[in-house]
Amino acid sequence: MHITKDSAVTLQYKLTDPHTGQTLDSGHTAYLHGGYEGIFAKVEQSLEGQGAGHVSAIELAVEEAFGARDESLMLTIPKSEFPPGVKVGGQLQRMGEDGQPRYYHVVKIKGPEVHLDGNHPLAGRALRFACKVTEVRAATAEEIAHRHVHGGHGHHH
Repeated sequence: MHITKDSAVTLQYKLTDPHTGQTLDSGHTAYLHGGYEGIFAKVEQSLEGQGAGHVSAIELAVEEAFGARDESLMLTIPKSEFPPGVKVGGQLQRMGEDGQPRYYHVVKIKGPEVHLDGNHPLAGRALRFACKVTEVRAATAEEIAHRHVHGGHGHHH
C-alpha cells in the first residue's frame, strides 16, 4: 500500500541538529496522512505516494519545524504560586492568555521567583528529520473522525 490521504503511517525516526549531527529525539511514531497536522508538513509531503520500507531524510528550516521562539511565552511567577515537587526541567500546565491550557518548562528557580518557558524545547532550531516507513494501512473511520492514529505508536484514549 502507498501513502495517500487517510493512510495510517508508522515511522521509525531520528531528529538531529543539522549542524552538529547531535541526536535530539528518536523512536517510533504514527500519524494520519492527509493534512491532519500530525507530523511536519514538509515530511508529510515527502512521504506522499511512498510505501513501507521507504527511507527519507528531510532538512527542516526553523519555520518548517517548531517555529521561532516567542519571548512572550517566557513567564516569571512567584514561588508561592508554584506547585511543590516540580523541579527545574519539569513541566507544569497553566492557562494561557487565550484561555487555553499551555505547558511550560521550568527553566530556573531563583529566590522567590520561578522562570517558565512556554516554547517548545526545539523552537528556534532548524532540524533534520530522518525516517523509515515501517507500516502503511488504511485508517479506520474512527481514526479519521478523531484526526489521529489509534493504538501502537499512535494516540491512546
